[in-house]
Amino acid sequence: MSRRRAPCRRQQAAPRCGAPSGCFWSWYLSRATRGLLSSLHRVCLSPVHRTLPGVPLKTNGLCCCCLSVPSPDASVARVMWTLVGRGWGCARTLARWATGAALGPAPTFGAAPESWPTCRVYSSAEFKEKLDMSRFPVENIRNFSIVAHVDHGKSTLADRLLELTGTIDKTKNNKQVLDKLQVERERGITVKAQTASLFHNCEGKQYLLNLIDTPGHVDFSYEVSRSLSACQGVLLVVDANEGIQAQTVANFFLAFEAQLSVIPVINKIDLKNADPERVENQIEKVFDIPSDECIKISAKLGTNVESVLQAVIERIPPPKVHRKNPLRALVFDSTFDQYRGVIANVALFDGVVSKGDKIVSAHTQKTYEVNEVGVLNPNEQPTHKLYAGQVGYLIAGMKNVTEAQIGDTLYLHKQPVEPLPGFKSAKPMVFAGMYPIDQSEYNNLKSAIEKLTLNDSSVTVHRDSSLALGAGWRLGFLGLLHMEVFNQRLEQEYNASVILTTPTVPYKAVLSSSKLIKEYREKEITIINPAQFPDKSKVTEYLEPVVLGTIITPDEYTGKIMMLCEARRAVQKNMIFIDQNRVMLKYLFPLNEIVVDFYDSLKSLSSGYASFDYEDAGYQTAELVKMDILLNGNTVEELVTVVHKDKAHSIGKAICERLKDSLPRQLFEIAIQAAIGSKIIARETVKAYRKNVLAKCYGGDITRKMKLLKRQAEGKKKLRKIGNVEVPKDAFIKVLKTQSSK
Repeated sequence: MSRRRAPCRRQQAAPRCGAPSGCFWSWYLSRATRGLLSSLHRVCLSPVHRTLPGVPLKTNGLCCCCLSVPSPDASVARVMWTLVGRGWGCARTLARWATGAALGPAPTFGAAPESWPTCRVYSSAEFKEKLDMSRFPVENIRNFSIVAHVDHGKSTLADRLLELTGTIDKTKNNKQVLDKLQVERERGITVKAQTASLFHNCEGKQYLLNLIDTPGHVDFSYEVSRSLSACQGVLLVVDANEGIQAQTVANFFLAFEAQLSVIPVINKIDLKNADPERVENQIEKVFDIPSDECIKISAKLGTNVESVLQAVIERIPPPKVHRKNPLRALVFDSTFDQYRGVIANVALFDGVVSKGDKIVSAHTQKTYEVNEVGVLNPNEQPTHKLYAGQVGYLIAGMKNVTEAQIGDTLYLHKQPVEPLPGFKSAKPMVFAGMYPIDQSEYNNLKSAIEKLTLNDSSVTVHRDSSLALGAGWRLGFLGLLHMEVFNQRLEQEYNASVILTTPTVPYKAVLSSSKLIKEYREKEITIINPAQFPDKSKVTEYLEPVVLGTIITPDEYTGKIMMLCEARRAVQKNMIFIDQNRVMLKYLFPLNEIVVDFYDSLKSLSSGYASFDYEDAGYQTAELVKMDILLNGNTVEELVTVVHKDKAHSIGKAICERLKDSLPRQLFEIAIQAAIGSKIIARETVKAYRKNVLAKCYGGDITRKMKLLKRQAEGKKKLRKIGNVEVPKDAFIKVLKTQSSK
């Protein structure tokens, strides 16, 4: 005799489905799908999730996010399960028909797929309806980027363009839609260029607009230069209140060098203090662009944004490509997916690529089979093919992060072509050591760094090691913010905790003897690790990197900013009034003087109104010295720094003071010293723990007390000789913290 399990509370409350109640299809869906949960995909029919109109979000307290199945009658109208494959179209159609949606008579079960309605909902890329990109001829394609200074409204303008073209629904929650990284939303800035393909109908023609939203901070200028390689024009966004800033000038000249069309857009005209006429005059004076070519908008309110789309179509030329030529595709960005491998963002300059094609990497000469091609809309949208002039993504089974190189050229197998120029390698401006907090996490951190550098190719990686911190790497970054963002992304995306050393800049040394030149195989060597800085006796001169800095500020702060620049050993090169109230200053800075805290000091002096940008200006001769930090006479390799001779004392004293506050006390005295060669330039002392050996003496002869004190001193002296001072890692974190040492 078999035993039956007692029905649960939900089964007791729900009506039985032994026979059809109402229409056959209603009964069929509710009955047949309940036993097939393992092979079914769930589709919510609420309006919030873009399905049936007029149906409540929840039924019996359940919605699409709930794993429970509602009562059978409700499952038809509100939450249903649909079969994979052929059942997708049939089940969705039946559900809408069962709820009374106006779709005509119920379809016949078993009918050919061609007779099913085309409005379908998919939950994976496999079932997405593929777009036919051949309907966009080259003359109807526009590729452009949005460039601007930080916080001038690039991402907001991108949101409005996505809404106007119907790419996303118009809601109040559309803020920084293209900023997909957590660090971008937390900091409110764009750090990674993002692509979106927009479909826009203008005067009866369907246009394909490929938009690239770029970062605005100087540390991410490499992202901007890469993005411009896939474009024929830019939207140069300028704040109607702040006017032209330093990064605005840098972005304009990047576009000018690439010979791109520039459309100036004056944003935020809705602000109370906005002065678009003044900004127009600035643009005309600095960039030589007529003021009548400027477009005045408010991206926040959507005012006059449609004029931007019209200008993109009219003033940006279509790409100059040839679709009949063999495939030539430029990889301008890439990401790594642990299931699908490398996802490469490509711009097609010639030919056509489709799923199943055999392609070859010009860099590695490896052959791959294309698994998927598509466009970003702004999420991945598979297509049948990608044609020359279009920008999209390509997945070809690259499982190793080293196989995808930014700037690589892809071409069809057995149809070799001349590789595209690619990109000029990014030149790191700041170097820092990176070590795992626990050496057992070394391999995990190595994998995380490899995957993240695939997405951020401007970071350079060299293996390094330290006696105190263990095995690690020395990484090169474009700036301090770039370093902080990279570290934050490691923590957020890969759950990796690391120790970062004090940032340094790359120095050069000219060797003095032929023996050393033969040993190093070059006369001029580059030093990225201060511990490897050569002694003065081995070199004829030291060279430090310099940059040409541009500062734009209101004129009332000019005096303070000049004093700040002079204190940082800067040399003034130019001074221009761009209007009655704003000044543009150009200075030649030593890079190590601005790498840590110059930007913060500039913002503090100017009440946040000054902006700063810089570009590489080569190297200059400098009086540099290597400063060692000693603990009881032993050098701490991780704290070695290279400083200018005139600032060695102040910097050494600051490091000694921070180390004194961080080191734990010992049973013996610890001497913390900053030294240049054999000369001590600063010292701090950590006092020893001291036992009161005179506590048992109640009066008596003084010689007895002196004997006890002498014995104690001898013991501590002996202990100091044999005792080793180990710097705890938390002390390193405090001392090596990226803060001002000036």
